[in-house]
Amino acid sequence: MGERLTEEDVRKIREEIEYRKLVVRKSAIEAVKEARAHGDLSENFEYHAAKRDKNQNESRIRYLERMLKTASIVSDESADNEVGLNNTVEVYFEDEDETEVYKLVTSVRGSSLNGRISIESPLGKAILGRRTGERVYVQVNENAGYYVTIRSIENTGDSEQDAIRRF
Repeated sequence: MGERLTEEDVRKIREEIEYRKLVVRKSAIEAVKEARAHGDLSENFEYHAAKRDKNQNESRIRYLERMLKTASIVSDESADNEVGLNNTVEVYFEDEDETEVYKLVTSVRGSSLNGRISIESPLGKAILGRRTGERVYVQVNENAGYYVTIRSIENTGDSEQDAIRRF
């Protein structure tokens, strides 16, 4: 089984693939042709850089296409008082006596530095489907874990500011 993606994730990945095939690929091929015309390829830095960029683009296209082939589609719908995908959740960490706010997302969009946690992460797995006021044990590994309490849930949906060209 591959990534767990929402319909919106699939749409964004398809858009990126199309953009890379129609725009980036064309530009990369032109850059290689132009650099090749400058002469001796063994000492032509522009040629090697252009080839590297072209190969990175092709590699990214193959990666995204493979991701779509193996992905399973998950629903981003949830009850009003239930933690689901694209919900913003206020979580109280008992051990640290701190409250943090996270948006629950699929793994391809997770970014803890930006307040987005994956449904595949220990915290994401533990709180998915839970309700406001519930105390939840987050299993980190076989021997360790911690308790959190869900303070509030806001159904924020998927906004345009979350749309990113590259996952």
